[in-house]
Formats: sequence, C-alpha cells, structure tokens
Amino acid sequence: MLNIEDNLTLVDKQTDNLALKLFSFQDLSRFDHVQRLNYYSLIWLYEGEGTVKADFSEFSWKAPCLMAFAPYQPFMISSLGNVNGIVLNFHPDFFCIHKHHESVACNGVLFNNIYESPVLDLDRLSLEKMETTLSQVKEEMLNGKLAQYELLVSYLKILLISASRKKVAETPDSPKIKEAVNSEPYILQNLKQHIEAHFRDKHSAGEYAEMLNISPKALAKATKKRFNKTVTDLISERIIIEAKRELYLTDKQVKHIAQELGYKDEYYFSRFFKNYADVSPQMYRDTVGFNRANLA
Repeated sequence: MLNIEDNLTLVDKQTDNLALKLFSFQDLSRFDHVQRLNYYSLIWLYEGEGTVKADFSEFSWKAPCLMAFAPYQPFMISSLGNVNGIVLNFHPDFFCIHKHHESVACNGVLFNNIYESPVLDLDRLSLEKMETTLSQVKEEMLNGKLAQYELLVSYLKILLISASRKKVAETPDSPKIKEAVNSEPYILQNLKQHIEAHFRDKHSAGEYAEMLNISPKALAKATKKRFNKTVTDLISERIIIEAKRELYLTDKQVKHIAQELGYKDEYYFSRFFKNYADVSPQMYRDTVGFNRANLA
C-alpha cells in the first residue's frame, strides 16, 4: 500500500475550503459513524471485509475494493477485522463531475447512482494501476509548483475514468439476457427508465406502477427486494440528484428549481430536500453550490 505518513491537504485560497486531501488509515475510526461530508470521497480498502451503509441501504464489501461517495451522501463503514486503506477527498469547487461529465462520465456510475452499491471490487492489477496514479498525486501535493491544479485534475480524471470503466464493465446498464416482460429484472429496468424520463412531473409510486402495468403492491415488493428501498425513495433520490446539480451549476432561484422539478410550493420542496440531503437547498448552495470558486 502507498505510504502516506501525513495527511496531504490542498486548500482553496479563494474560499478556504478543502480542495484536495490524501491520507492513509489503519482502522475505521473515521468512518464507523455516519458521515455527511461536503466533498467527494474515494476510499481504497486494501485489507478487511465488512459492511457499508449508504443512504438507506446496506452492502457487503471485501478488500481490495474502492468505495465512492458524493457530497452529503450519508455513509458508514464497518469491518470484521483489521483494515487499512487510502482516502482521496476532493471538493466540487476543485473538480465538478457535472461540468466534466462528458470527459469523465462518472456521475451516475461511481456517484449519484441510487440503484447500485457504492462498492467497486478491484483485482490486484487494477489496484496497482490506481495506486501508481495516487503516488503521482502524492508527489505533486508534496512538491507541486507551476500548474499544480491542472496536473492534479489530470490525475483525478485518470482515477475517475479508470474506476468508471471498470464499474460499467462489471455492472452493465441493461441486462444481456433477454428477460420475460413480466419478470422482475425487466420490470425494474423499465422502472429505472421511467423514473429517468418522468421524475420531474410524476412523483407518486402509483403512477409508475400504472405505466408498468403492475400493481403498486407488487412493484413495492420488487423494489424492496432488489434495492431495499421504496419506489418513493427511488423517485425522491433522483429528484435530489437533479436539484443538487441545478444548485451547483446554475444561479436559478430555489423556487424556480422547485417548479422545474414539479413542486409549486418552494417551502415544501425545501423541507423535502433537507429530509434527504440533511441540509437546506440554500445551505447546499452556500457550501457546495453555484460558481463558488469559478473553477472549470
């Protein structure tokens, strides 16, 4: 494992926010309670196995693996024995995955995927390749001078693209085996597509059950079994992802964002947002949002 004796931290001089941070750990004391951080976290685990709670679901993990968490996504990691690993944190002001989506394509794959586990299993070769890039990040943070920001962003892009490619290869978006139209995988795949198409104007589980020609009870049972979430949770979490994107990338008023997402009452939307994101829309914008550092 890459040896990082001290926490390496880069601070944004314009905002005093953490921009980039790299450190190693030998136990889970940092993560054994619920985390809600205002930056992205990439966590490489070299040793151990256990469970991770993310949002409202629990998943198993076994090293070597990588975990990826978005800003304000609640998570907690537990283990059954010895653990060690490396963490790379970066603030959205330092690198915005939404702005770089076309070149990196990690949003919806590593981050903000309400349907899948945050855990990516790694083989030793994949881990070693990523560790090589992490060592370059370490070297640049220790000795960087001219164009440090540009070089660190390049290394971060390499890590995100490598991880995204591996996750896409292991968890393809659509099933390769043709499923019967009334089978559970077929229904859930179509549910995902319907939510993506209609989350701005259809907010009730019943509307999606009707589109899928299935009873609300049967649909609820299928989503609980596959995702350990209700249909309403899936719809709501997709709305939150879009709301965060709008708060980060635009200067639209909260009431306008609420209206575009199908909420006539701005205050109801704000309570809804805080229930899922743990902060108000305005607080999210103030700490993470629109053009805080004007970084591309």
